[in-house]
Amino acid sequence: MFSWFGKVSFVPYSKVADFAVHLKDGRMMGSRCKDCGYTTFPPRADCPQCLSGNFGFKEYNGKGKIYTYTTISAAPTGFEDIAPYTAAVVELDEGGRLMAWVGDTIPLNELKIGIPVQVVPRIFDDSPEIKVYYTIEKPGATWKKAPPPHLG
Repeated sequence: MFSWFGKVSFVPYSKVADFAVHLKDGRMMGSRCKDCGYTTFPPRADCPQCLSGNFGFKEYNGKGKIYTYTTISAAPTGFEDIAPYTAAVVELDEGGRLMAWVGDTIPLNELKIGIPVQVVPRIFDDSPEIKVYYTIEKPGATWKKAPPPHLG
């Protein structure tokens, strides 16, 4: 499943592998500890608060604020064809942070630390393999979700 991110995980098994399936289906999933209730994004198989491995997935709405951002001109290997591009870290309202590309709905001259944003799960349509990622859009952005998840 993690190959859908474009990079293959060398770990043969992960308790949070269904995260990629949920993302492909248009859902941003964190985890909630079934023992103490602690939530994390991205999901963690083991609770950082009580160390329990007893978790379930929790859907996040993707709303947050820009924590920091940068424009990358000298791109790392594999990303040269899309440089320059702007990436940002979003602090999610429901807790946790993620890094994503800034989408088309936010003009770069309007990008500022602290502005409200909506994180949107995406799939590269022009790739033979499934490639999932996020974009950061203006609040109120919508996206297609698959029927309710059937996984963990």
